[in-house]
Amino acid sequence: MKKLSVFLIIAVITLLSSKTMAQSEFSSGLIGIGVVTKNLEKSLDFYLNVIGMTKVGEFDVDGDFGKISGLTDGLAFHVDILKLQDSPDANQWKLMSFKKEGSHPMPTYIHDDTGPQYITINVNSLEPFLQRIKKHNVKLLGETPVALGETDHFVLVQDPDGTIIELIGPLK
Repeated sequence: MKKLSVFLIIAVITLLSSKTMAQSEFSSGLIGIGVVTKNLEKSLDFYLNVIGMTKVGEFDVDGDFGKISGLTDGLAFHVDILKLQDSPDANQWKLMSFKKEGSHPMPTYIHDDTGPQYITINVNSLEPFLQRIKKHNVKLLGETPVALGETDHFVLVQDPDGTIIELIGPLK
């Protein structure tokens, strides 16, 4: 019995330390997502006025830094930083444009292309989002809103470049 207790304690310590070690590799639990858009103004309008994000900053990257960092082949670009909430613990949605058509087709479904296809945003109420979606003539995808259990529903829309936005929350 004593050997079993010692084994369990060692197993728990090993599990906890491996979890801590994996987490310790990151200085933050946040992810900043860079989104290249076809038309920056249309995308800003969608994310600010339909989704309701907040612009919290912006910056420019000059051509030299773009090249030496490997981001571009020397093109300079501008980045607008958006968040769901203006809070240090909110992920960044960084929009930029190179004023050109995308090389992938506009997706209809999430299986139409590889890479990130949709994001999920949890909301307190879908009602204000549905009002803004209607006001801005944004098409709902599928037969959404669709019930998820007793209280929550989900709504799907697409941004101007085809990224699917999944909004989840109660209708009211």
